[in-house]
Amino acid sequence: MNVIYNFAEGVLPFAWADYKFMVNAFIAILLIAPLMGILGTMAVNNKMAFFSDALGHSAFTGIALGVLLGIHNETISLIAFGVFLALVITRVKNKGKASSDTVISVFSSTAVAVGLLVLSYGGGFSKYSAYLVGDILSISALEILGLLITLIAVVIIWAFIYNKLLIISINRELAASRGVKTALYENIFVIVVAVVVMLSIKWVGILLINSLLILPAASARNIAKNSRQYLASSVAISVICSVCGLLISFYADTSAGATVVTVLAVVFFATYLFRKK
Repeated sequence: MNVIYNFAEGVLPFAWADYKFMVNAFIAILLIAPLMGILGTMAVNNKMAFFSDALGHSAFTGIALGVLLGIHNETISLIAFGVFLALVITRVKNKGKASSDTVISVFSSTAVAVGLLVLSYGGGFSKYSAYLVGDILSISALEILGLLITLIAVVIIWAFIYNKLLIISINRELAASRGVKTALYENIFVIVVAVVVMLSIKWVGILLINSLLILPAASARNIAKNSRQYLASSVAISVICSVCGLLISFYADTSAGATVVTVLAVVFFATYLFRKK
């Protein structure tokens, strides 16, 4: 990391590059944003806009289970419960008669209630309230390495499953008739989303994680003419807006996560108006 810090100080002619926490946050944004841009495309295609929101809310339950089981590393309990909940939601959604948004809403509200119930026992919730808004400026070099490994793994997985997920999102029955194992690929997708969401919550925040996943893809859908443009535009919008939001927050002294989401929202409305015109 020292090489990166020296490079940033020597090459980037900006005041923020003199601060290691800003360089760390900048690198983290360059890793988190593509992840959200990639995964958001299928979340929007499959009308799962509230899926990541449900996972985000379940973070409290994952932390609570970790506390009850004596797991000191919160990330482990977060990811484990997130994957479990993602698979349960997918199974109930596919097997039941209720609509997707109803199923997701039920699990989301239940998860957040149970988590808050456990964590608030004895007045101990205050130390976990930071998860609500996140803090990208607090990310460490080791955590950045974890994000890099995650990004590489997701890109590799995406290369193998993207076409299958695309045909499933267009027509599930058609995909099944072509021999695509729909349940398998859906489960892989929701597991990947769960891992990325739970890894990012600490820095993005429970209240903002869904926006960061959905807004880039929604904006890209307004302007893209095919699936290739859709994916590329989503990643580009996510990266550019995230970087701009981070730098604006530094100079304006505002919350990094909230500023990033605000920039993404502005871009979404701009692309929406462009599409209407």
